[in-house]
Amino acid sequence: MLSELLDSDDTLIIPGVYDALSALIARQVGFKALYMTGFGVAGSLLGKPDIGLVTASEMTERARQIAAAAAPLPVLADGDTGYGNDYNIERLVNDYEQAGVQCIQLEDQVSPKRCGHMENKQVVDIGQAASRIAAAVRARSSDRFLIMARTDSRATHGLDEALRRGAAFLTAGADILFIEAPVSVAELETIKQEFSDVPLVANLVEDGKTPLLTVAELRELGYRIALRPITALLAVARTLQESYRQISLDTPVSEADRLTFQAYNRLVGLDRYT
Repeated sequence: MLSELLDSDDTLIIPGVYDALSALIARQVGFKALYMTGFGVAGSLLGKPDIGLVTASEMTERARQIAAAAAPLPVLADGDTGYGNDYNIERLVNDYEQAGVQCIQLEDQVSPKRCGHMENKQVVDIGQAASRIAAAVRARSSDRFLIMARTDSRATHGLDEALRRGAAFLTAGADILFIEAPVSVAELETIKQEFSDVPLVANLVEDGKTPLLTVAELRELGYRIALRPITALLAVARTLQESYRQISLDTPVSEADRLTFQAYNRLVGLDRYT
């Protein structure tokens, strides 16, 4: 259970996955938990940017596929803004629980939202933001289903407001706190000093706002979760570009740059069916 993993003082490296195949491969590599990234779902499902285009039903179905492929690992799933009012959030929490997810992430952006490391974000007022978290807490059927509360207000209102919202989210019942896009190690330290007894998330995005610290550095700072939400997606997109370019040129793709047919079938468990 994710709740048990978080009881440790260690820092969890949690990679972003965006479909069943990426979840399967991440599980086989040996991670202890996986994160369904909304950025990755928008890209893999729609071929679109993370600007609030994926629907609640599409996210729920993708969460179900990922949880099945990841089992028995716990999956944390992006729930964006909750896709509506408090009643929509309650339904989303119920649907994610039934899909096999162990944690939902909810944020305080306006709808439609955008990736936390993009410019020109906007957030709802603190009362509405805390109400979203309280709705999720009310809706869950078990307190082992965790609520990860994210604020994007560091970019819009400054760090002090982000800290104020973090405290409001914890009062509303959040289990994990995710202050998006602190811009320095000093800000990461301030967040930890303010919330010393709370599992905190560091969101490590290539070319993003937050310094790309190592897991050892985050452990020293006291962060419990190191998210790497889009690293694999960016690498896969680059591989697809190069593979399709070589195919278009009628150039063989080197075996060093791909799995063999047999290795792929082993990866997806063909032997079990035959």
